[in-house]
Amino acid sequence: MAYKAGKFTIATALCLSLAACGKAPNNPYVETAADQQTKTLYTAFTARPKHLDPAQSYTSDEAEFTYQVYEPLFQYHYLKRPYQLEPLAAAEMPVPVYLDAQGNALPEDAPIDSVKTSVYTIKLKPGIRYQPHPAFAKDGQGSFLYHQLGDDEARKFNSPMQFEVQATRELTAHDYVYEIKRLASSRIVSPILGHMGDYVVGLGELSKTLQEHDKALKAQIQKDTGSAFPPATSDLPWLDLRQFDLPGAKAIDDHTLEIRVNGKYPQFVYWLAMPFFAPIPWEADAFYSQKGFVENNLVLDWWPVGTGAYMLTENDPNSRMVLSRNPNHRGEPYPSEGEPEDVARGLLADAGKTMPFIDRVVFTREKEGIPYWNKFLQGYYDTSGVSADTFDQAIRASTDGDAALTPEMEEKGIRLETSLATSLFYLGFNWLDPVVGPGNTPEEARRAKLLRQAIAIAVDWEEFSQIFTNGRAMPAHGPVPPGLFGFEEGEAGYNTQVYNIVDGKPVRKPIEEALTLLKQAGYENGMDPKTRQPLTLALDTTGGGPGDKARFDWYRKQFAKLNMQLDIRATDWNRFQEKIRKGNAQLFFLGWNADYPDPENFLFLLYGPNSRAKTAGENASNYSNAQYDALFERMKTMPNNDERAEIISTMTDLVQDDVPWLFAFVPKQFGLIHDWHGNVKPNDLARNSIKYKTIDTTKRDAARNEWNKPDWWPIPVLLLALALFIWPAWAAWKRREQAIGIREELADVAGGHR
Repeated sequence: MAYKAGKFTIATALCLSLAACGKAPNNPYVETAADQQTKTLYTAFTARPKHLDPAQSYTSDEAEFTYQVYEPLFQYHYLKRPYQLEPLAAAEMPVPVYLDAQGNALPEDAPIDSVKTSVYTIKLKPGIRYQPHPAFAKDGQGSFLYHQLGDDEARKFNSPMQFEVQATRELTAHDYVYEIKRLASSRIVSPILGHMGDYVVGLGELSKTLQEHDKALKAQIQKDTGSAFPPATSDLPWLDLRQFDLPGAKAIDDHTLEIRVNGKYPQFVYWLAMPFFAPIPWEADAFYSQKGFVENNLVLDWWPVGTGAYMLTENDPNSRMVLSRNPNHRGEPYPSEGEPEDVARGLLADAGKTMPFIDRVVFTREKEGIPYWNKFLQGYYDTSGVSADTFDQAIRASTDGDAALTPEMEEKGIRLETSLATSLFYLGFNWLDPVVGPGNTPEEARRAKLLRQAIAIAVDWEEFSQIFTNGRAMPAHGPVPPGLFGFEEGEAGYNTQVYNIVDGKPVRKPIEEALTLLKQAGYENGMDPKTRQPLTLALDTTGGGPGDKARFDWYRKQFAKLNMQLDIRATDWNRFQEKIRKGNAQLFFLGWNADYPDPENFLFLLYGPNSRAKTAGENASNYSNAQYDALFERMKTMPNNDERAEIISTMTDLVQDDVPWLFAFVPKQFGLIHDWHGNVKPNDLARNSIKYKTIDTTKRDAARNEWNKPDWWPIPVLLLALALFIWPAWAAWKRREQAIGIREELADVAGGHR
């Protein structure tokens, strides 16, 4: 009986455990009771963020976090289009004052060459406070509690949340000055130093000063220790940037910041909406410089300190990252204006209400697309993109040819949000390469140009889009994407080097025209006259896994149209970047997301002085054309008027003819949103968007329970199967027990007779 009772107990426990607490058995989240009471957004990330230090971070996957934590002076209006700047930490938008070489004020429309300096005076909103953090904690005498921990004590900590005392202070203009100085620090590799060093007065000179300071410091430490080698930069003591002067950034008082810019650079105000110009308190810089912390990755690059709506409270970039509401955040009113259709879409229902609306954001790392998709369909992620693998399940063509949701998605109440990205992808030619670059003579330049023009016709990006993006891309014709000033609609903007215009629409030129260009270049029928073999070019790219084979084969097929061979050299991102940095790549594929809504942000990618190999700039093709460069110099600081549009059109014509890039495509973004997730509007530039969004947790819980009901019927079937499986063994055991009992009985009887 004990055996049978035990089986009943195990089966009962199994059933009860599956039904415990009413939670679906496939729920991937382990949550406390407190977690379940918060409005939590669940999302995923695929790429591990490398930098969360605002002076270094420059990728979209990192922006997902930095823009929620840090507050630059300005932000983009969440709903308005075209994109419009508005104050964030600043009290109002500044009006620059232009000065001549003698310091005299000039009118707003002063000629560019007469402006020596632009002065931006920016008032801060009072009462903005930092998130709770141990860097601000002090004892009763006003001394910092955790700034001078010994190495052994510091090694005990892995997170700012582990410290007993957390404190805060008010944001000041000095914090913005400190961060601008950090851009020049030799201990931080800031990707914008080269660009900003030309604009912020004295920033380039400060960079040289700080380099010399650290060089001398290393030499002194080496001398004092008698070491054969200078110390590593990470072993140097904290560098207090407050002791160094920067003429281009001054705190007039605690709530007034002055920034001086060389010349006239209207786009500078856009940079002030990026985390590069977010405030950094010196206390955090000093706190994180302790060697014991650095060894445990308890550093600013891992644990940001900001005044934004959220603070990072968990950081495991291989698994999970969590943003929690900053309890010290002042709150902001949700926008009360937008586009006309925003009212009908419910995007103004929360007008005037205090943000943020969401308490917590849980990011889970998903390395594969299918698990991400399945969890979205189960309600465990609140949003999802649409991959090629899931496109047919999610999207169908509507009666007018536009994208629409499948009935399965509509039944779940899922919404589709689409937008054209302010991005551009291109296949670049390295201008320093002896085959595809212009070479050293006019004849070499002519041959290479004809070769590039032939390749531009052959590589069919429309086909690429259909195969690899399910048509979610618009062919690009020039360096300025739609939505920015300077983009030309219709026939005026078509790339007639690559397309014929038929009935007002672009049609890619026939391959015969490309072969003719090849012949003129000396590569008749794709043959290299030097080797008498098909011309072979090399494409450097990232990837190389099984999933990349189809894409690589497609590239080879495009060049095979010209009877040429393509050698694909796939590597990891770091190695790829190194080859681009040194100018060793021949062909390469890259993309660019808009930093700010101005054509200068794309046209500077082809500006000669921005050569990646020569000046570490963003011109990865190392393209150089004196006429283009002169036009860029005129265009970059002009207001958006007819003259500027004409200059941009001429620049576009030049690069369409020169072909430093194959203009590939502008991506169309598809997003799926569950109906419990509100205030969602695509916005490529307002990356601090989480504070605007809402979550109806009651509706989500109901959907999760409905979509994840366990099927209980297999349990009795399994128990029956288990019983049928066990029965023969139990019966045999019972018979054996009975036989043993009989033998023992007989033995007892026999013993009694003796």
